[in-house]
Amino acid sequence: MQTVQVQAADMRFTPSRIEVPAGTRLIIEITNTDPQLVHDLVFANGIAGTRLAPGESETIDVGVIEADLEGWCSIVGHRQMGMTMQIVATGASVAPAPAATDGADGDHSDHSDHDLGAMPGMDAEPGPGFTPYKAELDPLPASDGPVTREITLTARDEELEVAPGITQTLWTYNGTAPGPVLHGRVGDRFVVTLENKASMGHSIDFHAGSLAPDEPMRTIAPGESLTYTFTATRAGIWMYHCSTMPMTAHIANGMYGAVVIEPDDLPAVDRSYVLVQGEYYLGDHDGGEVDMDKIAARNPDLVTFNGYANQYDHAPLPAVVGEQVRVWVLDAGIDRSTSFHVVGGQFDTVWAEGAYLLDHSADTGAQTLGLQPAQGGFVELIFPEAGHYPFVSHFMIDAERGAHGLFDVSK
Repeated sequence: MQTVQVQAADMRFTPSRIEVPAGTRLIIEITNTDPQLVHDLVFANGIAGTRLAPGESETIDVGVIEADLEGWCSIVGHRQMGMTMQIVATGASVAPAPAATDGADGDHSDHSDHDLGAMPGMDAEPGPGFTPYKAELDPLPASDGPVTREITLTARDEELEVAPGITQTLWTYNGTAPGPVLHGRVGDRFVVTLENKASMGHSIDFHAGSLAPDEPMRTIAPGESLTYTFTATRAGIWMYHCSTMPMTAHIANGMYGAVVIEPDDLPAVDRSYVLVQGEYYLGDHDGGEVDMDKIAARNPDLVTFNGYANQYDHAPLPAVVGEQVRVWVLDAGIDRSTSFHVVGGQFDTVWAEGAYLLDHSADTGAQTLGLQPAQGGFVELIFPEAGHYPFVSHFMIDAERGAHGLFDVSK
């Protein structure tokens, strides 16, 4: 028997290469010495440890080593960032054990890949528990000056429906993807408590504030919390998101949201909406987590407004003929730009990244609001007659992937 002590930290196992005489039983005593992140260690032969919080240890009996064997951290993205281990069977005469894809048991043989062509269909009805994400942005109450706004954001793992008949285990703020919309004015102070009740480390980064990221944006382990305080000094629709690495996985798996900070001179309108565009890279089975290979290939399965494919086809957003309607749009990415368009409508106002591109001109208009990932703005329009007006990303492949909805306009 051979016993080896291993440390897990900084996306590495130390040692990451262990030589074992063929026919020897290997025992690994692993300690997570990372100050912030949860890690585990699994092997291609199906042996798996448990998830270890910072400071925790366990003993893993890897079994009798007869051939070279690969190990890795199964937390999404950690393997791709270099958290792997190689067991070398010295003197072995048999072929190496085959490597497996990410997963606690190293075996996905019972899971078939998501095939969107086999989905119930983008026109299928959502499941019985479907509740549309609230797109309406309520007016701010009158105020004599800046106010303090307090909110608690709790990180959790939640298996949620993301399209009719399709679920994914998302990492969420307050149980939704995107997280709740924060809303205020320039000068308001936001006091945010982040609680981590998920299965791995998470964090939060508010673009709406300007401050050194070292402490407030740090990753916290499960069971920990922090307080993040910032003052909104500039208007806009700002992104917030988890900044724990790999950031692509944490954002794409649901950890993002919007902060709307109104400029002092923003005219009142009849109604306002918020639409946050995001992407899903579906795991290899229903209820799975984000697929890092699809992220690397820049190939999302779904592109959505407010976290569910085509949800506002099933629950159209109301408006009335002659009303001035404002639509705040944020592109949360991680990869796809958006070209926001209302079919049958023309924008009389376009405001992007802090500047008016068009402001209630009598004889000019705009057809789209173009945004790169992490950019935002708003458009305004008046619907001329009753009917159903689709809104889409005019990157049409993304509209077909779920970035589509309807305004239901009445007289």
